[in-house]
Parts: sequence; C-alpha cells; structure tokens
Amino acid sequence: MFSSSKIKSVDFYRKIPRDLTEASLSGAGLSIVAALAMMFLFGMELNNYLTFSTSTTVIVDKSSDGDFLRIDFNISFPALSCEFASVDLSDILGTNRLNITKTIRKFSIDHNLRPTGSEFHSGPISHDIKHGEEFDEEPVEGSVDLTAQNFDRYSHMHPILVVNFFAPWCYWSNRLKPAWEKAAKIIRERYDPELDGRILLGKVDCTQEPDLCRRNHIQGYPSIRIFRKGSDLRNDHGHHDHESYYGDRDVDSLVKTMEDLVAPIPVESQKMALDDKSNMTQNTKRPAPSTGGCRIEGYVRVKKVPGNLIFSARSGAHSFDSTQMNMSHVISHLSFGRKIAPRAMSDVKRLIPYIGGSHDRLNGRSFINHRDLGANVTIEHYVQIVKTEVMVKGPHKLVEEYEYTAHSSLAQSVYIPVAKFHFELSPMQVLITENPKSFSHFLTNVCAIIGGVFTVAGILDSILHNTFRLMKKVELGKNF
Repeated sequence: MFSSSKIKSVDFYRKIPRDLTEASLSGAGLSIVAALAMMFLFGMELNNYLTFSTSTTVIVDKSSDGDFLRIDFNISFPALSCEFASVDLSDILGTNRLNITKTIRKFSIDHNLRPTGSEFHSGPISHDIKHGEEFDEEPVEGSVDLTAQNFDRYSHMHPILVVNFFAPWCYWSNRLKPAWEKAAKIIRERYDPELDGRILLGKVDCTQEPDLCRRNHIQGYPSIRIFRKGSDLRNDHGHHDHESYYGDRDVDSLVKTMEDLVAPIPVESQKMALDDKSNMTQNTKRPAPSTGGCRIEGYVRVKKVPGNLIFSARSGAHSFDSTQMNMSHVISHLSFGRKIAPRAMSDVKRLIPYIGGSHDRLNGRSFINHRDLGANVTIEHYVQIVKTEVMVKGPHKLVEEYEYTAHSSLAQSVYIPVAKFHFELSPMQVLITENPKSFSHFLTNVCAIIGGVFTVAGILDSILHNTFRLMKKVELGKNF
C-alpha cells in the first residue's frame, strides 16, 4: 500500500503557506484585467462555437430531381389577347411543344393589369377548321359593311349581330369571304332585316377601321364575333359583351350556326336576346375576351438542356398583323425548380444571408415596348441557371434551389413578335455545407484561454514586482 506521504510526493501543485505570500496593488490590478480578458475571450469562443459557418464548393451537378426542371411563371401581357395567347417550348434536343394548356391558366386583364373577369378558357383543341370550296360563280355581297359610324346603330337594331372582322391581305380572310357572303345572303333571304330583323351578318375591314377593331380587341384575322342586344350592354365601351365563333367556315356550318342563334328569339321580340340554348358544341362558340390583355400563370417541365420558353400569338386558322403586335409584359414571378416555402427560405436566409438573392431575380420587372423601336419588336431574355444545395449535419439537405442571372434585350424581327426566355443550365452546381464543430475542440480552446491568460498575467506580475523591487533598492542605495 502507498502511504500518503508517497502520494503527496507526486503533487504538481505544491502549496506555499499563506504567511509566505505577499499581496500587491499591481498584482490585484493584473488579476482583475486577467479575469476580464478570460471572460471576453470565453464569450468570443462560445459565440464562434454557436455560429453557423459554411464552406462553398463547386462540383459537377449530381441532381437528385431527375432529368426535368420545373419552371413556374406569372406574366402579364397588357396587349396580348387570351384568345390567341400561346405558351410554347423547344429545346436543343428537338423537343417542340406548341400551345401548352394543361398546366397553364389565363385571365383577361386591362391595360392597367387589373383582372376583368374569371379565368379565360380556351376550350378543347378542335379539329381542323373546315372551309368552303372556292366559288367560280359571280361573287355575292350578302353582309353589311360596318364602320365606326354605323356599328352601334346596327348592334342596337338587331338582337343578334354577327360580324366578320377581316383584313384584305389575310389568307384565311380570303378563304372565308365567299362562304361568308353566301351564308349572309341566305340568312338575309330567310330573315329579312326589314320584316324579321332578328339577325344580321356584317363585316369590318380592319385596315380601314383600326379603331373599331381595336375597341373590340381584334388581334387575329378573321375573327367572327356574335353580339347580343340586351342586358349585357357594356356602358363603359358603348357596345355589347360578345362571343367568338370557332367553328367550321363552310356555308352549311355558318347557316346552321346562325339559325341556331335565331331559334330561341321570338319574331316579335326586339327587346332582348335570350340565352342561347342550342346544341352547338363548346368548341364552336365561346365568350370572347372582354379586354385586350392577358395574364398567363402556371408551370411547365423542361429537359435540363438549353431551350426556349416562348409566349406568342398563335392560331391555325387566323393571321396576325405583326406591325400591330405588342409583346410588352410584366413578370410577377419566374423561378426554376421546386417551389420553396417562404418560411423555409427565410430560415435559410437567417443562416446564410446571401442565399436566395437570385432565386427570383426577374420578379416585378417590366419590359414595355413604347413603340420607340418601331414595329415587330421581340423581347428576349437570356437566362443562365445554376443549382445550389445547402447541406447540414447528417448530411441532411436543408434546401435545394436554382438561382439565375438574366440579360434582356428588345430587337426587331421579320417574324411575328414574341416574348422569348432562352434558358441554359450550368453543368456545375454550388454546394454549401455546414462546417462541423467539435465540442472537445471548444473545451480545449477554453482551457487554452484560461491557462494562457493566467500564465501571461503571472509573467507580467513577476516583471512588475521585480521592477518595483529593483527601483526601491536603487532608491535606498542613493540615500546612503
């Protein structure tokens, strides 16, 4: 057994009797300073231990979300009608999708971007529109020429006014013209405007009456509109709410459509056009847009290769005057990848302030063509996308987002103007990882702080004490 005296012999911290120690004013001052220094350095070390620190690396993209990328958008076009607004996709691999509707919603808006009604439904994609055969006989003139001066008068005279808004240079307008005039003549003979007066077919040359066509939001030619007299009169514009006809354009189809419109209206009734109760298919007749603008929102999924997201006016049976097309737009939202909850993003930003700054860089931006550049102006956005992942302990994925840079330009084009977003994904990704911090390392640093400050303070105290003692000896030697 070891005796207590032997155990005491290995004591590293031998005690000096209190009677042999001497307190000094300089030692007391240094002790206070040393204690304060220890507290300060301990606080700094604790703060560093609790602070979330990261390291950033760039690696080859190893996406876990597959080969497709989701694009969410909400874009308003003050001068593009929902009737013809189309969302198209193409990419470098040859993918070409036209007029996407499944994941897209459209809302009519006015020039101030205010919604003017419920969602605009384009209806199901119909079969190819049937046109009448070319007529070799003498052309007939069965429809009435309408102008800005007589349009309102005719619309108030007849419960049903069906108008063909056309342009002489338009291929589709010229194909429709013979069948339209013959159908108008047949309807005029069956429902004499003087004796019956329930329906009248008219036409408007939009090259001669641009203001009238603009007032009725005509952007594609030919556009057949059905105006009804009655309680749907719009006081703000002085004309009626109306519907668009999208059915076949041969004589028989046009005549049958007009007869179905007239059938519910009594001959003697000239007061109000009743609701249409015919058996016409939904893709033949639908409400026309009440304003000339459109807000397009929704999402599309694209392959992770360079491609284009294009907004344009499109129709397989209409022509467009490219000089009158204005693709100005306001981007309310444009982002890539999965949607990130606002709360999750705010939590990440508290930890990493610079993250998410370019997640929706174009939000709130306006791109307006004030006609300074002339007509046929296409607005293009070149978007470069980089994926960013934030990894925390585990490793657990805290957030996965796509940030992007965007460069925009307005340029004249020989084609129909469009709004084009050219996107290109980087093959690299940014990986932000949390730097792990060991608790043992924290304890080691705390011990080093305490021991280091204590040692340095002891050395300084010894230097001060010996200095004062030497000064006293010198002073006493001078006295002798």
